Amino acid sequence: MKRDHWWAPLTGLAFVVVAIIAFVVGGEPPDSKHPAGEIANFYKDNQSSIQLSAALITLAALLLIFFAGYLRRELRQAEGEGGVLSLVAFSGAIVLAVGAAIDATLGFAMADAADHIQPAQLQTLQALWDNDFLPLALGTDVLLLAAGLSIVRHGALAPWLGWVAVVLGVIGLTPVGFIAPLGGAGWVAIVSVMLALRARGSAAPQPSAPPVVSPAT
Repeated sequence: MKRDHWWAPLTGLAFVVVAIIAFVVGGEPPDSKHPAGEIANFYKDNQSSIQLSAALITLAALLLIFFAGYLRRELRQAEGEGGVLSLVAFSGAIVLAVGAAIDATLGFAMADAADHIQPAQLQTLQALWDNDFLPLALGTDVLLLAAGLSIVRHGALAPWLGWVAVVLGVIGLTPVGFIAPLGGAGWVAIVSVMLALRARGSAAPQPSAPPVVSPAT
C-alpha cells in the first residue's frame, strides 16, 4: 500500500456520513396509508431536497462499493488461496448498493413527477417505495455475516469486530431486523477507521539502521 493511498478505506466512513446527510435532507415522506393528496403535497413541496437526497444516496452507494473492494482485499489476504467469504461479503455490498440506488430512483421519480401525475398514482409509487427494503436487508445481512465469519475464522481484524458483525447479521433475520442496518453503519465506520490507521502505520517509512562502524585496527 502506497503511503498516499492509506485513506482509501475511509470511503467506508464517508459512506456512512453521506448516507446520514441524505436521510436528513430528504426527510421522511408520509407512507402509502396516508391520503393521496397528502403524499402528493409532500413531494411537490420538497422536490429539490428529495432529488438532492437521491443524488447523495447514489454517491453513498458508490463510496460503499469502493470500501467493500478494499475490505475484500484485506479479508482475502487473511483467508488465503481458496477463500470465498471475502467474495460473498463483497457481493453483499453490491446488492446493498443496488438496493440503495433503486430506493433513490423511486424517490427521485416521485419528486420529479409530482406535478404531472395524479395523486393516486403517486400513492401507488409510495407503496412500492415503502416496501423496497428487501434488497437493502439482503445486502446488509450478506455483507455482515460473510465479513464477520471471515474475520472470526481468519483474523483479518480484531475478533470482536467479527462477532459484532455476525450478531448484527443474525439480528437482521429477525423481526427486529431494522437494528442491523443501524448497527451495520456503525460497524462500517469503525472498520473503515481501523483499516486506515493500519494502512497508514504500515506505509510509514521505517527508520534506517545506523551505519556500522568497523573497529579500529
